[in-house]
Amino acid sequence: MNDDKWRQGVERDARRLEDAERGRRSLLAQTVFLGTLSVLFLAPLVAGAYLGRWLDGLSEGYSIRWTTSFIVIGIVLGAFNVYQFIRKHW
Repeated sequence: MNDDKWRQGVERDARRLEDAERGRRSLLAQTVFLGTLSVLFLAPLVAGAYLGRWLDGLSEGYSIRWTTSFIVIGIVLGAFNVYQFIRKHW
């Protein structure tokens, strides 16, 4: 009976090690994950900057009101995107 308990314990530990090894992320997977986070954050930021600059170009004189407003909105939207992505995939 002692031999059966030992064997079950070894099998349990082996399964745990296999599960841990499968759960480990490779360097490539981590790089892709960080790249995705970068795109999710930067895309709204850059889009907001371009949209704001275009709207400022339509007005007379020098103005950066729309540009700064849309950059801030892009930062907030990008941070929200990153938060949602991490929450779902981490």
